[in-house]
Amino acid sequence: MNISQEGIALIQKFEGCSLESYRCSADVPTIGFGHTRGVSDGDTCSQEEADNLLKEDLKEFEGYVNNLVDTDLTQNEFDALVAWTFNLGPTNLKSSTLLEQLNSGEKEDAPHQIKRWNKAGGKVLDGLVRRREAEALLFQGEAWENV
Repeated sequence: MNISQEGIALIQKFEGCSLESYRCSADVPTIGFGHTRGVSDGDTCSQEEADNLLKEDLKEFEGYVNNLVDTDLTQNEFDALVAWTFNLGPTNLKSSTLLEQLNSGEKEDAPHQIKRWNKAGGKVLDGLVRRREAEALLFQGEAWENV
């Protein structure tokens, strides 16, 4: 599967776009829409470069979800999981109770499992609470835009 425009919109909303590198809440150099690979402090990019980095990153994260999730997903479920994995990384998906439950066919608790991941540096962050709520709503096929 590939992420839909709705899933991309969620990622763009919560990542925001910075054309100058910055340190994210996990203290990792970041640019564009949450791109981290090869980024150094002081880097800059154009809007077109940021858009292209996001497209390339999304292919990678779609692959993680496609490879790790063994159960059939709806488009909304897939989009939410790509957004979640984009933010948290494939290692967290691979080791999560969320993945374990999905692969055993238990989708009902997925929204709760998504929302559990709301901390950075051991602290609950309001932005992550909102993002996880939006991802959980998207997973369920509900409107998330006003979160």
